[in-house]
Amino acid sequence: MTAFAFEKKVISRTYDGRRLLCEGAATRCTGLAAGGMGDPLPIDTYLDIFYYADGCRQLCRRDQFGPSCAHGHIYRMVSEMVSEACGKRKVIKSEMNYEKITKKFDIPGELKKAAPFGNGHINDTVLLVFDADGSEKKYVLQRINRYVFKHPDELMANMRGITDFLKKKIALEGGDPGRETLTIIPARDGLDYVIDEDGEYWRVTAFVENTVSYEVSETPEDFYLTGTAFGHFQSLLSDYPADTLYETIPGFHNTRARFINFLKVVEEDKAGRVGECREEIEFILSRKDLAYFSMESYEKGEIPLRVTHNDTKINNLLFDTKERKPVCVVDLDTVMPGFAMTDFGDAIRTGASTAMEDEPDVSKVKCDLHLYEEFAKGFIKGCGDKLTEKEIETLPMGALGITYEQALRFLADYLEGDVYYKTTYPKHNLVRTHTQMKLVQEMEENADKIREIIAKAAF
Repeated sequence: MTAFAFEKKVISRTYDGRRLLCEGAATRCTGLAAGGMGDPLPIDTYLDIFYYADGCRQLCRRDQFGPSCAHGHIYRMVSEMVSEACGKRKVIKSEMNYEKITKKFDIPGELKKAAPFGNGHINDTVLLVFDADGSEKKYVLQRINRYVFKHPDELMANMRGITDFLKKKIALEGGDPGRETLTIIPARDGLDYVIDEDGEYWRVTAFVENTVSYEVSETPEDFYLTGTAFGHFQSLLSDYPADTLYETIPGFHNTRARFINFLKVVEEDKAGRVGECREEIEFILSRKDLAYFSMESYEKGEIPLRVTHNDTKINNLLFDTKERKPVCVVDLDTVMPGFAMTDFGDAIRTGASTAMEDEPDVSKVKCDLHLYEEFAKGFIKGCGDKLTEKEIETLPMGALGITYEQALRFLADYLEGDVYYKTTYPKHNLVRTHTQMKLVQEMEENADKIREIIAKAAF
């Protein structure tokens, strides 16, 4: 027999400013493995049940799970018991009929295998293996998370426009369009996605063979190459009409709007935490100019609107397995109109930091200027002659601004009661705030050296 203990509570979660009230979330289960599965093994499963307006649709997401959760019958039992505990009769699906879904896409051959793939946190990803006349072909199937991306059709319109444009540019450069950007496999009805009976959106892209992705830069050279890849991405898309793209997450890097919302959060003090965070709040308020810089620069006509990736981390690149060189930029869901300084800054914030985002000892948090320089050299080289002089000049403000924005977001979430970011202990978001504050201070203190780095890289 398998025994489970349940704890129910009501939480709310925000996806970039859009709050969804979730009931029955954070259900912790403890199980005893049975049926020849071996010794007792703890299972930690978090299930978020999101309600639509009609109150009947449900989505189950496993955020953390023990090894035994891979066994279907254990997970089905958890799902059924959670559904019952939450007073709902519909059992959440634990298995998908991938063959039924893939038959709606224009994929030749027969599906032989479908298995979870990668470690992304937003979309469910499955690696498909097809047999086409004796030849094995691989594809990547993804379910688009429509709680993060409210309009998957607009997201796919962006992705189709960008990838088609990139293929033409890559071909003109003598490259391999089938390898150097994603290839969308259309559905049989001509759309770039399939909607299943539960209203979920699915897409398929061709698998890029002989590539690998890395979670972190292991060497300064890795970070340099990351810069060249995202810089080249900017270069290729420099004449794409950015204003025709949809905002897949509205206001994602509009720091000014986030600052205005922060003022409201402080005023409301929903969690009663403002009193203990006076120093952190003052840090944010005293640097208001960072919140306004990018949007005001654009409104003054000093910098242009660009096609930006908005998640410029090394794990969004595919590297050639033999040469360890970047081949393809992936995860195009957040490609939107934006500013070059933001893509530059987002990479620096994570890649040039000497500590994890939630390092409690801020003395370990430094902005590594050598890594900063390596990425700057790569990014500016990759952009070629596509950046304006003013854009290059504002790159340091991009790194400073995006780090400040993240400090603001962590602090705002702490003040609201930790409703957006997942936390594992009471002051987790405050610790995260402190790491970002320290990085901002590091960049401020090294401002002259950073300007020299940018000038040298642009020479």
